[in-house]
Order: sequence, then C-alpha cells, then structure tokens
Amino acid sequence: MPAKSPEEICGLFQQYMAAGDIDAVLGVYDPQAVFLNQSGEVKKGLEGLRQELAPFASQKAYFEFRIRQVIRTGDIALMHTEWKVSTSRQMNVYAIEVARRQPDGTWRWLIGDPFTVGRQTSAEMADVSI
Repeated sequence: MPAKSPEEICGLFQQYMAAGDIDAVLGVYDPQAVFLNQSGEVKKGLEGLRQELAPFASQKAYFEFRIRQVIRTGDIALMHTEWKVSTSRQMNVYAIEVARRQPDGTWRWLIGDPFTVGRQTSAEMADVSI
C-alpha cells in the first residue's frame, strides 16, 4: 500500500519494520534515495538503504514516531520527525527527511537524515575541552 501523503510514509515504515519485511520497507523510499547513516556516511539507492535498514528489519524493530512538522511545496515535502526505536536497545532520534511525490501521486522518502540533530562533527569534537 503506497503512501497518499508524506505523513503516511511514517506509518507504513513503522508497520513494515515491525513485520520484518525489508522489501516493503524499501518500498517507502524513492529509487534515487540517499540516507545519511549514524557515522555520517551517505548511502545511495535502495541497496545502500538495505545495508542500513536490514538489521532493524531482521529484529522486527518497533519504530514509534511523532511527526513534528511537514512543510510542502509542490511535489516536495520537508519532514521533521521524532523516532523512538525499540530493538535489543532503545534509541531516540530526531530525523529530517525529504519526501517526493511520485508520478502516480503517491509519496516516498527521497532523503533521510535521522542522526544530524545531536551529532557532533569532528570539527565540533575538536573544540571540546575536558
């Protein structure tokens, strides 16, 4: 079932992850998607996303979400979402995502950045004194 709005993407992602269905999870992403992982590496395309998300799907991780804001212009939407991820350990992240409307009118994530808020860059860490 495709998302009819940017907001619906989150619910589908949550449902598919909990079911452990990595192929359905990847279906909520645009084929040209890019994803910035926790170490700051950019993963491109669905195979790059598979590498990042398959471990969560294999654990049937539960992703609880709260959409903070969605800003739309035309076929693009900027999303701010808080996520609480429950697996063998719990993780809280604030994600910034970009969704794009597809030619058939459905929505998919194009850019995912779930770790920037709260991440220290190497330059910032160099300024930290103990």
